[in-house]
Amino acid sequence: MLIDSARELKARLSARLAEGFPLATASGLGGRPWTRPAIGLTPVAPGRAHLAIRVAVEDDARVLLTGLDDVVRAEVDVRVTGPILPQARHRASPPPADLQRRTRPLVPGLSVAHAAVSAGTLGGFVRLDGRLAVLSNNHVLAAEGAGAVGDAVLQPGPADGGTAADRVATLAAVAPLTDGPNRVDAAVATLDEGVTAEPGDVPGGPLGAAVPDGLEVEPDEEVEKVGRTTGHTRGRITAVEVDGVAVQYDDGVHVFDDQIEIEGLSGAFSSGGDSGSVIWRSSDRAPLALLFAGSGRGGRTGAGLTFASPLSTVLATLGAEWVAT
Repeated sequence: MLIDSARELKARLSARLAEGFPLATASGLGGRPWTRPAIGLTPVAPGRAHLAIRVAVEDDARVLLTGLDDVVRAEVDVRVTGPILPQARHRASPPPADLQRRTRPLVPGLSVAHAAVSAGTLGGFVRLDGRLAVLSNNHVLAAEGAGAVGDAVLQPGPADGGTAADRVATLAAVAPLTDGPNRVDAAVATLDEGVTAEPGDVPGGPLGAAVPDGLEVEPDEEVEKVGRTTGHTRGRITAVEVDGVAVQYDDGVHVFDDQIEIEGLSGAFSSGGDSGSVIWRSSDRAPLALLFAGSGRGGRTGAGLTFASPLSTVLATLGAEWVAT
């Protein structure tokens, strides 16, 4: 269907969700898994899209699609994801050795974290109030909001052996995780005196200096990232403008709107510890998004889906400027 028609159908189903599924808060879930579907758009041709529906279990899809005629159902892309988790959990699979080590100067893709977090990824570099800073997620640099501005950021993260002696930056700005729909999971930490960085040291060379404002995506647009756990991986964007992405954090579920969905070209695009990675477009190396969560199911290979926030939204929220080189 035309993309405007897909947006109209998305709005209709979102309204139906609001009527049938009262918005829950993180504090009100009592540990129960979130099951409200997420809805976005899957580009299928220039100017055309299917409706993307992402559900935790099959029953949720049946409820949502009841009453839709066959013509509309043919324009709907439904995938079962299972739980969606923040990607800073330390898992058993061994990370690429070079990314988990203590490394100076700092480069994108390295293990990094708040002292109370296991390990996430240094996504890239920004300027905040004129100072060079590292960009990653709230749940990586600020411990899901439990940290405070002024706290230490370590490289490598504690899961990779980082200690107080490995301090490289100071938490400077955090996008809070709220009970209502969130737009980003992001934070920045300004580099400590004497800590050096090479922002352009990315697989394939420096990323573009311009961050696209808004995302016009071609079908199966290919993207890349470098992360602490899975290293340099390639994927394709499978949905955009995804609302209702429910992520199960330690303090409960937080919901995100206007997100980007990605699947790996071969296996998983990301795994635990890759949170905070910056995702770029393969065709022109434009930095597009900040990775923050993923599922263990879904996608053409069944290896799971990755969720990321538009980088332009991240930078605007934090008041930061992208630094490519």
